[in-house]
Amino acid sequence: MENNKTSTAAANGWPVGVLYSRAGPTSVTESEHFFGTALAIEEINADGGVLGRPIIPTVYDPKGDTEEYRRLATRLIFEDDINVIFGCSRSSTRKAVLPVVERNNALLWYCSFYEGFEYSPNVIYTGALPNQNSVQLAAYLLQNRGNRFFLVGADYIYPRESNRVMRDVVEEHGGEILDEVYLPLSAEQAELEEVLRSIKEAQPDVVFSTLVGDSARLFYRLYREYGLDPKQTPIASLSMAEEEIRLIGAHLCEGNITSATYFASLDNDRNRQFIERWQTRFGQKPTSTWSEMAYTQVHLFAQALARTGSLETRKLVDSLAGMTLASPEGLITVDGENNHCSLTPRIGICRSNGHFDVLWESSSPVKPDPYLSTFGFSEFWLR
Repeated sequence: MENNKTSTAAANGWPVGVLYSRAGPTSVTESEHFFGTALAIEEINADGGVLGRPIIPTVYDPKGDTEEYRRLATRLIFEDDINVIFGCSRSSTRKAVLPVVERNNALLWYCSFYEGFEYSPNVIYTGALPNQNSVQLAAYLLQNRGNRFFLVGADYIYPRESNRVMRDVVEEHGGEILDEVYLPLSAEQAELEEVLRSIKEAQPDVVFSTLVGDSARLFYRLYREYGLDPKQTPIASLSMAEEEIRLIGAHLCEGNITSATYFASLDNDRNRQFIERWQTRFGQKPTSTWSEMAYTQVHLFAQALARTGSLETRKLVDSLAGMTLASPEGLITVDGENNHCSLTPRIGICRSNGHFDVLWESSSPVKPDPYLSTFGFSEFWLR
């Protein structure tokens, strides 16, 4: 049953909620989500809005607190009379908001790459799944960097599930996991240094890091101090992108590898337009996968809203099935079977200027497979 609060749009515009942390351990990357969202809304409104009406955002900052995400999602729905929410980054925060969204038939737009194994009729998942980033990264590293892996991650859902997938792929194809270590979300320097000593002793071919936020940036800064050279033993990641590279110091990150569906260096007209508008609005702050998909999903929403003329969840979701959009990362398509997107996997290496050279990319977008039903991985193996 549709939420009758949203059966018609507000007379003065289309109300939406924005729920990203501007403070807390993941404030840098979630701020990128926020900036990408804001830029898209500003663009759409400057171009006349949707069906002549502007998108009107109500913005809250959960400050990285999981319970605050739940509370503020509830506030958006009940007090602000809002049915569409752009928000959450870590899986733990999405999981906290999901029951509120589902019980009240609202619609959450979730743009972070995540571990998969989830489907909700009340979520549009626009970020990459393991079959669109992790599998390709494991294959590339095994073929080009060696077969001895050291895994280090933050202790929550996404890192543990990402490491499980990485372990399965590596071991299935003859590689070895030397160690698998988890640290608190906001790990202190002493904890990171203990892991770095273990890495130096183990001498892996590659370090796969699912650390996030402040501790991830500190880990990258300390890496060379322990005699570890990314050109010889790279840190491979699914999350370390251009803005965090800038904050760490690009010279410290040269040689490290990231698997993502977007890099700012992509050479296409839509990306050049995106970067030009981004720099006009935010100066030389670099774009990244964190900001681009947040930006792209707002344009997807606007396209669906123009088609339906309604904020009702079922109408929006139904209209999105099979919808395509030419985005800065390339063509994306919403899969109506699972509310995830077909995306183009890429693997990049960081250069001393903070940009990524694309080492490999898929020849076409990869269909989302949230439950890794093709667990043999053969169709994703790089040739």
